[in-house]
Amino acid sequence: MLRAKITGIASYVPDYVLTNEELSHMVDTNDEWITTRVGIKERRILKEKGTGSSDLGYRAVARLIEKTGIRPEEIELIICATSNPDYRFPSTASIIAEKLGIKTTYGYDLEAACAGFLVSLQAAAAYIQAGIYKKIVVVAAEKMSSMTNYKDRSTCPLFGDAAACVLVEPSEDGTGIIDSTLHTDGIGLHHLIMNAGGSVLPASHETVDNNDHFVFQDGRFVFKHAVTDMIRSSNTVMLRNNLTVNDIDFFVPHQANLRIIEAIAERFNIPSEKVLVNIQKYGNTSAASIPLCLSDFESRFKKGDKFVLTAFGAGFTWGALYLIWGYDAK
Repeated sequence: MLRAKITGIASYVPDYVLTNEELSHMVDTNDEWITTRVGIKERRILKEKGTGSSDLGYRAVARLIEKTGIRPEEIELIICATSNPDYRFPSTASIIAEKLGIKTTYGYDLEAACAGFLVSLQAAAAYIQAGIYKKIVVVAAEKMSSMTNYKDRSTCPLFGDAAACVLVEPSEDGTGIIDSTLHTDGIGLHHLIMNAGGSVLPASHETVDNNDHFVFQDGRFVFKHAVTDMIRSSNTVMLRNNLTVNDIDFFVPHQANLRIIEAIAERFNIPSEKVLVNIQKYGNTSAASIPLCLSDFESRFKKGDKFVLTAFGAGFTWGALYLIWGYDAK
């Protein structure tokens, strides 16, 4: 049976580290308050003037090309998962391709908020299984600092900038993306949103003065739905594939809040060594969080390892994906 598998992974984070201590001089907060509530110690910020998500994505994909040895012209499709495109148009994927000097690929952006990597990975798998493409790069690139209000103590500690990407290719050896479940419920519209900048509320002096171009989050409402929906979707793919916690080698949740991760792990009674967590170093990097986590822990993976990935984001959009790892990390 033809499947799609990950054959390489890479990531990039900016050099600048924004610590909780530095944040405490910007807004009324402190390290204990942030660590206790969300488990974040620091986050990376892209500070260079005139740079955007494409700069993060370009560097991640360049590293992927170097690691895998693939020639740039072999890449047939680039799917860029982002909620922070460089521009409303053209696509960030097209800018990444241009920065890489690739003239032979097709590319587009996919916006599914923090669930963007899972949605993009499922799309890549469908292209592979349909025989349309054989070498696809899925890159999640998020300059979250561009939509963060550093005067809002409830949201500014949460977000960081990062990009991570994977190479997806055909597989007939039993490894690859096995199953997924994806959902959207519009109930989340007003609970996790950037109000201005779109066609409903275009940019104006008024929207800027009202701070409408920053992320707004109703933390309690989002927390409750994130825990419930990631548990439900993870349980769905596990039941459909006759998986128990003992069968799973690694569980990789979206890195939004350590308390959410702990609640999900406790519900499934997953041993801590199987739950991959790096939120303390990077904060919430939206669509980039899951592939960034995979990249950080890649050296632990071996061919045949079983993963459950799960994410939840604005929309609300959420889901889970079951995959069998396709190679031994070197």
